[in-house]
Amino acid sequence: MAGRSYKTQAVVLRSMRLGEADRVLHLYTLDRGRVGAVAKGIRRTKSRFGARLEPLSHVELLLHQGGGELQTVTGVDLVRPHSAARDDPYRLGVGLVGLEAMLRLFSEQEANPRGFEALTRFLDLVDELPTRAPARPALDPLALAFQLKLLWLAGYLPHLGACAECGEREPLVAYLPRAGGGVCRGCASGGLAVSPGGFAAIDALLRSPLADAGALGLTERDARETLQVIASSYEYHGGFRLRTLSA
Repeated sequence: MAGRSYKTQAVVLRSMRLGEADRVLHLYTLDRGRVGAVAKGIRRTKSRFGARLEPLSHVELLLHQGGGELQTVTGVDLVRPHSAARDDPYRLGVGLVGLEAMLRLFSEQEANPRGFEALTRFLDLVDELPTRAPARPALDPLALAFQLKLLWLAGYLPHLGACAECGEREPLVAYLPRAGGGVCRGCASGGLAVSPGGFAAIDALLRSPLADAGALGLTERDARETLQVIASSYEYHGGFRLRTLSA
């Protein structure tokens, strides 16, 4: 059966070597969600695609879908290179956290325009972040807000309105992954301890636009507790850990 070609916007999530000159790309596309593709000859010095297909790049692609699992890149136009993020170690670290979260949470070939819009908005904001070396990128409010919103889009929104275990409107003292939210003292066995400030931070990050995340005034404790909740959600609901969160 003959293949067919189509055009779509995409973000390069990951790039891996294949053979002497090719690369396998993990892409998140506007029209088809997550897809894998081969960029042939991309590692040759004369390749016209090479500099355009780095992780973080927002591109418009012409893809050829044949009979195999991987599609083939036959054309590339840059939409946003995100070189400002790629050239700064701190911004790059924040960006890579977001890319890995997208890679692991949205693994299906299924269009999710809201997910794609959130990803491209996130990368635009990463370009504008101040450098904060030697701060830990995984604790950046923008990285935390983006991951919480991805969990929301993936159907794993943390329940914070009342105890997720018993339903009582008691003060929340812990996060229980199997219950999917905060729990009261009587239901807290086995949960992650979270302070009132930590719960308030999670709620504010979920409710606020991504652009406002840095202005919410999170303390380091707030950020660390939020990160614990995010990481525990990944482990319980998806069975994975993000390597970028330990960097």
